[in-house]
Amino acid sequence: MDAAVFHEPRRRFIAIDSPAGGGELAALDFGPQERPIDILFLHANGFNALTYRSILSPLGAGMRVLAVDQRGHGLSRLAAEPEGRRSWGDLAADAVALIDALDQAPMVLAGHSMGAVVALLAAEQRPLAVKSLVLFEPVILPPLAALIARTPFAPAVFGRAPIVKGALRRRRMFSDRMAAVTAYRGRGAFRTWPEGMLADYVVGGLVDAPDGGVTLACAPEWEASNYAAQGADVRGALARTRMPIRIFGGTTGTTCHLGEGFTRRHPHVGLTQVDGASHFLPMERPGLVRDALIDAADDEL
Repeated sequence: MDAAVFHEPRRRFIAIDSPAGGGELAALDFGPQERPIDILFLHANGFNALTYRSILSPLGAGMRVLAVDQRGHGLSRLAAEPEGRRSWGDLAADAVALIDALDQAPMVLAGHSMGAVVALLAAEQRPLAVKSLVLFEPVILPPLAALIARTPFAPAVFGRAPIVKGALRRRRMFSDRMAAVTAYRGRGAFRTWPEGMLADYVVGGLVDAPDGGVTLACAPEWEASNYAAQGADVRGALARTRMPIRIFGGTTGTTCHLGEGFTRRHPHVGLTQVDGASHFLPMERPGLVRDALIDAADDEL
């Protein structure tokens, strides 16, 4: 598929009745409006749906893709209270509520990082509504860390993690969006990002501040709470969810700690390690991501 052909999305707000608190999820809707949704895509922690526009837009030529801003991110209108969270169960509840609200034929669920895990957790709860899963760099902790994450000591342990402290130190305010692009370009997590994707991330992730300038849509406290809330039983969900699951992980700085032994025991789970890719695999290998999504959508039920 020609990645240069873009099909601009429609902006939507979808009301959901979630146990985590109701409201509206902001969404980007790519492709023919008369089609059922082929793919539901969920973003990584601290990101937003627009970040993935250049990956997903070309798919709109022949299929329909819905990418949403999860709770506490982008333009979604849902309360985001960071205190006391132990897992991404609230985000999974939102995804389930969205699937229920869409009420359509089975679709592919896909996501990056946190979004990949949320897609998995939602699929486990709504197996008849999900055709298959495509997960890019899902956060799958090493076994010992995953065990600790489900103990009473987890908040004290994970709350001190460098990534949590780093999120809390994030700069909140910029004079304008161009200043944010300049501040991020070529630095830290953004080193390997194409310029256009960085611009989309900034446009989708900053909102106008009441007193001028722009501020992060995802508050640092919410981002930090997502990093710390690692209590989900991800390996268990992979084993229990019987639909086809395609996982793509990087080989540099990966968060996907899943061995070949697991996939041998659970043949419905396929793992592809992409040589040279990092945790930001979608930004570094957009063509691979598109091809994987097309393959999953084209599979027969």
